[in-house]
Amino acid sequence: MVTGALIPMPTDPGLTRIQQWLSPSYPVGAFAYSHGLETAIETGAILNIDDLRLWLTDLITNGAGYSDPILLVAAYRSEDAEALQDIDQQARAFAPSNERLAETALQGAAFCQTTSAISDHDIPDLTYPVGLGYAARRHGLPLDVTVHMYLHSFVSNLVAAAQRLMPVGQVEGQRNLTDLAPLIAQIAQDALTLDLTDLSGSCFLADIASMQHEIQYSRTFRS
Repeated sequence: MVTGALIPMPTDPGLTRIQQWLSPSYPVGAFAYSHGLETAIETGAILNIDDLRLWLTDLITNGAGYSDPILLVAAYRSEDAEALQDIDQQARAFAPSNERLAETALQGAAFCQTTSAISDHDIPDLTYPVGLGYAARRHGLPLDVTVHMYLHSFVSNLVAAAQRLMPVGQVEGQRNLTDLAPLIAQIAQDALTLDLTDLSGSCFLADIASMQHEIQYSRTFRS
């Protein structure tokens, strides 16, 4: 038996591309946004790791974590440029505050510009989930994997934001992500069977926090 030998492993270029797009190094500026989390922590709505998990659960089931995957799927399946623009306008209209609109619009613009620059596909200026869904289709990437990884990236970024705002350790943060993994997978899977008529949002505390963040005296994040 030969020890230490490298065993060739099958690779999927599409999976690598999605990982690149959703990695922290891809220049969309996700690190600058807390999705209202900064205000929730400042006002005491989130005090500990358990509060954070409940907050994130609500976002996944009733907030942007639920609606963004639906928008992504719709963009992936859009039949023409006009339909794509209609989906993007719905995404912008669905943002409950100025900062949340800026969050999805600016990240989306950065994603589309970078992706266009490094590929042979021209990606128009779109909101983040819509731009990602459209780009994934243009590149022939699997929809189910794209949705799942997008939602995981969304939650992971908020956990990282919380770690900068409150005493949440690295292990605690990763345990939170592990606990939420089944829910993330389920919401991502459900989005594949939904359409724009299923868009809804009832994550009111998070929406109010994003509005209050606009006038918060001291801020680290842009939302």
